[in-house]
Amino acid sequence: MTRLGSPDELAAARAELAAAAEGKKRVLVCSTGCLAIGARDIEAAFREGVAEAGLEDEVEVVATGCHGLCAMAPVVVVEPDDVMYGRVRAKFVPDVIAKTVQAGEIVNRLTYGRDEATAHPQDIPFFEHQTKQVLHNVGRIDPQRIEDAIARGAYASVAKMLSGMQPEEVIEEVKASAIRGRGGGGFPVWRKWQASRGYAADERYLICNADEGDPGAFMDRALLEGDPHSVIEGMVVAAFAIGSSKGYVYVRAEYPIAVRHTRLAIEQARAWGLLGEDILGSGFSFDMEVREGAGAFVCGEASALVASIEGRRGQPRPKPPRMAESGLIGRPTHINNVETFANIPMIITEGGAAFAQSGTEGSKGTKIFALAGQVKNTGLVEVPMGATIRDIVYGVGGGIPRGREFKAVQMGGPSGGCVPAAYLDLPIDYDSLREVGAIMGSGGMIVMDDTTCIVDIARYFISFCADESCGACAPCRLGNVRLEQTLDRICEGEGTEADLDTLERLADVVRSTTLCGLGQTAPNPVLSTLEHFRDEYLAHVVDKTCPAGVCKALTPPEPALAGSEA
Repeated sequence: MTRLGSPDELAAARAELAAAAEGKKRVLVCSTGCLAIGARDIEAAFREGVAEAGLEDEVEVVATGCHGLCAMAPVVVVEPDDVMYGRVRAKFVPDVIAKTVQAGEIVNRLTYGRDEATAHPQDIPFFEHQTKQVLHNVGRIDPQRIEDAIARGAYASVAKMLSGMQPEEVIEEVKASAIRGRGGGGFPVWRKWQASRGYAADERYLICNADEGDPGAFMDRALLEGDPHSVIEGMVVAAFAIGSSKGYVYVRAEYPIAVRHTRLAIEQARAWGLLGEDILGSGFSFDMEVREGAGAFVCGEASALVASIEGRRGQPRPKPPRMAESGLIGRPTHINNVETFANIPMIITEGGAAFAQSGTEGSKGTKIFALAGQVKNTGLVEVPMGATIRDIVYGVGGGIPRGREFKAVQMGGPSGGCVPAAYLDLPIDYDSLREVGAIMGSGGMIVMDDTTCIVDIARYFISFCADESCGACAPCRLGNVRLEQTLDRICEGEGTEADLDTLERLADVVRSTTLCGLGQTAPNPVLSTLEHFRDEYLAHVVDKTCPAGVCKALTPPEPALAGSEA
């Protein structure tokens, strides 16, 4: 490919690539998360089967990112008829090629409802209740081929921006969109961009925080694995707006596919003239690289992340100065997370006002969630801000399996809170979640049924935070351990009512006095469960019983069957 020298050349290349792909038969095989259950064998079987049938010139087999419906993994989609199959095995491939690829028929036993009525994503409740904006290319392109991304619109925002926009105009569009950072805090993105631009410096650094460490969360991983160009494109726009020429994607090493796909995407974007020196012949230059983190949860905090990139131990530092004034190597540094950057291209391409049409008054756009736990349809979910918990759990998720009762949903990861059934109709946005003791976080959503012990859940999350504490400040280093020990006693049948007061007081101290945001939010699971499920705590410390039957020390043994030996 010849390096593109102008926005017009990009438009011409896009038109040519899109025309070549129009109406083509493709078999899209999820080859990221589904690798764990045989996707590589399925992909190989399709390639072999297509070759044996002499269809290589007519049918393309594509290794894609996550299609979203993880409960049906491995997932395969056959285009152009958009037929979706789940729980596919290599032995089923000949049937799919003969009936669907060649004859246009449906293999009913592989569809969502094992019938023709649920053969297409739009007929499956999981997808019917979603609005895919950020995820529109994930599962639809080969993330290792920039041509696929460009054919479906990638880098259009960069072309528009470099065709005459000024940095201040870019920031104004982001301001008009009212987008808030998707990393958890929900701070207005345009304010951070403006602050970063406002400090005089010989260099400003731009960092994408992909250090996703929440248990059960895989939103950032899925984006980088399935559509890394959307993140790179958003970073190019941000770099132009704040005046940066150097960027980093900080991603944990436990995400090898995300690391590999992002590095390859960076190389391809650079070769096409969409990254590096003189992007699209505009005179604007910005380059970037991937830095791998060692998996410390605390490195999701901005100053700890910067310390890690610099080669130092990942520990937060006191503020001020803020990152916008003095961050990486003492230079102004701007940090957003993966999903935030992936939202930016549509804001520039379609306009901030158009973006702001969806969502709630205070939270615009869509939000990606990793839906996990006791729910029928687990997977990657994108819904408009303001969708209710009921919409997600029962609409997208299909409800609770085995006829059990919904009990709560843990939102915001280990720093979030448990939201009970009383708030099933709560519209989800940054502000509403804070009012019930939870946070948006990066988007983890773990559903719990009535077999879950809430006290044990609180113990699990506080144990995670205690283990992941960097130890830089005593309230976090010692306070979370004491919270964990108190919860241990309660689950072991040794707790008292006084322990509940101790938990509340200690949690308040930790929240109020720790050094960084991660320490300040660590007690949220304890405080939210004490607020919403105090009766369950009292059952543990007063009645000495675990209502869910999880805590063994508080669960009486089942009576022996009559006639059995003692």
